[in-house]
Amino acid sequence: MPFYIQRTMTPISLNQVVDEGVGAAGPMTAVADCNGKHLPLYGYAVQPSVKVTARRTASVDAFAVVPDVDDSSSKGSDDDDTCSSSEVGVVPQNSVMDTVLLALWEDAAEQGLFRYDVTACPTKVLPGIYGFIAQLNEGRATKKRPTEFRVDQVCQPFDETKFNFKKAFMREVLFQFEPSRAADGHAQLQDAVASGPNPNLVLINVSPIEYGHVLLVPRVMDNIPQLVDTYTVQLALHFAKEADNPYFRVGYNSLGAYATINHLHFQAYYLAAPFPCERASTAPIKGLKRKRGNVQVSRLLDYPVNGFVVEVGNCLQEMAEVVATACVRMQQANIPHNLLITDSGSRVFIWPQCYAEKQAQGLVPEELLDTGVNPAVFEIAGHLVMKRKQDYDDLSQDLAWRLLEQVSLPEDRFMEVAKLCFGSDCSKECMSSCYSFSTSSIMSAPSHLKHQFSDLPVLAPAGMLDQQGVDVVEEEGLQLVPDVTNSKP
Repeated sequence: MPFYIQRTMTPISLNQVVDEGVGAAGPMTAVADCNGKHLPLYGYAVQPSVKVTARRTASVDAFAVVPDVDDSSSKGSDDDDTCSSSEVGVVPQNSVMDTVLLALWEDAAEQGLFRYDVTACPTKVLPGIYGFIAQLNEGRATKKRPTEFRVDQVCQPFDETKFNFKKAFMREVLFQFEPSRAADGHAQLQDAVASGPNPNLVLINVSPIEYGHVLLVPRVMDNIPQLVDTYTVQLALHFAKEADNPYFRVGYNSLGAYATINHLHFQAYYLAAPFPCERASTAPIKGLKRKRGNVQVSRLLDYPVNGFVVEVGNCLQEMAEVVATACVRMQQANIPHNLLITDSGSRVFIWPQCYAEKQAQGLVPEELLDTGVNPAVFEIAGHLVMKRKQDYDDLSQDLAWRLLEQVSLPEDRFMEVAKLCFGSDCSKECMSSCYSFSTSSIMSAPSHLKHQFSDLPVLAPAGMLDQQGVDVVEEEGLQLVPDVTNSKP
């Protein structure tokens, strides 16, 4: 039986809010007519191997705020485990793309293209060692009627009749984001370049969650559903790398994991405080090899949502292949999931989730539904947006933990997904056993969807396999961790 939930969709494009009068004074040329239009072009560096310098946030035991961009030492405070709201919101500019993105975003704000001033939204860090971040954003509330969303199909065909980013207005586009055309392959910025027929575009989100909130839409004219592959994951990694700012994170939501627009897009914004997930500890995944080439795969510990952490030393291509393979296997197995890219592209969090399934089945406690929080990627990472002042005032670490706990797969299902995503065997039996969310999956999808997966590598990580074909931890002296269950604060 199909699962549906009722949800009021937050507008992210001017096309969706013309009845509110936002941005109504300017031209309404659609992105569908972008071919040949002159737009700024940011060409990202295309070297095959990219040295990534990670800037890590401090651990739970030594937490202050995200370090300044000029300070990679991640120094923390030993006598304070929370930060005040005044410490959240100052975003230094660092790279060329960083400067360009923020300047163009500020221009859009001056033109009145946003539904509200997000910089005026109160923000606080909740008391407690985890540092959950709460924002009061009454502007994201809308009077539009709730819409019924199907949440039991991660793979759904692109629907031209529904809102998609070809219907967004050209005024919402900040710049093109393409491989560099420089002879040496280094990053370059050009003021006005005629767009090709199918560009990667960076657009504003007219209902921003935070400062600099933008959308990265790969190959906008290709009508790609909300499904990723190696190319699009690598594009998002390059986007994070070119920003080169520890405050800038890139997120992705699959269908069934609170994506509301079935047209491929990533979201990104600046938050001058660590996400709680960035401060959580990690450990090897039982029964799976932790290192594969330059990439390391771990699991989160002491966090309300079971998740994976993928880290790379020096090659975004390898990172993209590992992350994309995990995502494609979840797409094929019909598992809703969220991604968060941090540390300038060197670290990716992956969360398989089941909140919408529970909500559709009436299994989420009413007090948690009443908060109005839709646990998409940034909420799962620990940044909770509240639309009512009373909810904002009442939010505590305990309530945030209980809410996010509902998102998490139970341990047995999580471990099956771990084997699916990062083990060597990607058989249909493994996929069908790990998650029976509904009978429909990509295996029975229309042929026009299956091409999304045909060019993806199925990685066979380096190293010896045990007799069952499951990768094992090989590192000398590294102990396999026992099954871990979430522990409440």
